[in-house]
Amino acid sequence: MWVATAEEMRRLDQAAINEFGLPGPVLMENAGRQVADAVRKLTGEPRSRVITVFAGKGNNGGDGLVAARHLLNQGAEVKVMLLVAPEEVTGDARLNLDIWRKMGQKVYSLHQGDAINIVRLVLMNTDLIVDAIYGTGFKGKVGPRVGQVIDILNASRKAIVSVDIPSGLEADTGRVTGPCIRAAQTVTFGLPKLGLLLEPAVDYVGEVKVADISLPAVLVEREGLRRRLLTAELVKGWLGSRAPAAHKGDFGRVLVVAGSRGMLGAACLAGNGAARGGAGLVTVAVPESLAPIAAAKLTEVMVLPLPDGGTGVITRGARQEILTFMEKCDVLAIGPGLSTVLETTALVRELVTAVKVPCVVDADGLNALVGDTGILRRAQAPLVLTPHPGEMARLLDTTTRKVQENRLEAAETAAADWQAVVLLKGARTIVAAPDGQAYLNLTGNPGMATGGSGDVLTGLVAGLLAQGLSPARAAAAAAYLHGLAGDIAARARGMMGLVAGDILEALPLAARELETGEGS
Repeated sequence: MWVATAEEMRRLDQAAINEFGLPGPVLMENAGRQVADAVRKLTGEPRSRVITVFAGKGNNGGDGLVAARHLLNQGAEVKVMLLVAPEEVTGDARLNLDIWRKMGQKVYSLHQGDAINIVRLVLMNTDLIVDAIYGTGFKGKVGPRVGQVIDILNASRKAIVSVDIPSGLEADTGRVTGPCIRAAQTVTFGLPKLGLLLEPAVDYVGEVKVADISLPAVLVEREGLRRRLLTAELVKGWLGSRAPAAHKGDFGRVLVVAGSRGMLGAACLAGNGAARGGAGLVTVAVPESLAPIAAAKLTEVMVLPLPDGGTGVITRGARQEILTFMEKCDVLAIGPGLSTVLETTALVRELVTAVKVPCVVDADGLNALVGDTGILRRAQAPLVLTPHPGEMARLLDTTTRKVQENRLEAAETAAADWQAVVLLKGARTIVAAPDGQAYLNLTGNPGMATGGSGDVLTGLVAGLLAQGLSPARAAAAAAYLHGLAGDIAARARGMMGLVAGDILEALPLAARELETGEGS
């Protein structure tokens, strides 16, 4: 499913009106009816229900007025609270305000006077609130009076349905700089808006429902959108099915260079992640002094001992052995638990520019690149980088807070600059490609915030790359499946105490759920 910015959505709406002759009031009617339908599904039969609609002066307010009319016709008691003077309402919204009044319905204006007490009084006898104050054009911070109203609505603990986007949230960034509606459900029109899917919007949007308002599909196809929401249908289409006569050689060979003394588990999780991701053959290369331990832990994955001089850390002298072994491999994954000693850092930098197959770089592999990301542009083969926000901040020479404030921009800018696919981990994982394409992922849960979870993801990306997916699709599919596996594990075990091994074990179940469409 494509994701749109406010401007992209505005262009689609205008094209539908100007080129296809779909009148603005028709689009508003479709939008308002969808909101009314969402309210009805939340509250049940509208009769005897009291619905209060808080409307602004623009099209968002007009959508709310249409919803008010339909809910009234279905038997609900509906009150419309206007946040501006009635004469400020113009265009298609004015048309629907006039219709509301011709139906003999009152409009309560909150733009002056004792607005706050009126709101408190009205909410005492309200079952559900419709938020139609600000739409996708909103930026910055709401004014003091509106801010007071929003705070009261949130404090009422009444269910709130937001029209297109919660009022106070920026459509393109998900940024909140003042009071903002905390919705139980957001009914967004045509396509999901970018900001609804980014942090910190997750705390405000509730359940996001994408509603059809009859925009011609050809408009979306020609708009040249470049960001997509990862869905089961999309990822399933990338993975395909296996031929009955397939053998392990058909699904690629992965080498994982990882691990050091005290961090061997990271190497094992990454190796098993590649195997669970479907790679035909997986080898984990670890320091030779730790190889017997790795071999004891790994049964389905092979072990390659590399020189460590007895230190428990892979030395720079392992370079040629790795490159020779890579001649029979399809993918290299490097970094989990590798350590940041100087020799290992030098080894990572040399391998990144020397390998001739796709390479996944994570953890200490990323740390080795800090201060010298220009080296990435000298790579001979595609790269996938999988940083968490702290690693991303170090690579960009900024702070974690600044990365988190605009995750999408950070990932897209880095991908273009480094000419690599960037998978920025977090509550809303983002995958950005050098060509400007980006994917946003909604699977996963807070229980996955546990040591080793990222190592499993590294292996999974490598496993999908080995099976022939492009770097961007391999990273995006891995993000989706990894999160889905975490969700399956959480359903079975709960979030508290969830460990990386639980995610690993759930990966085949995630693949099955994706294939069949049935939850486990």
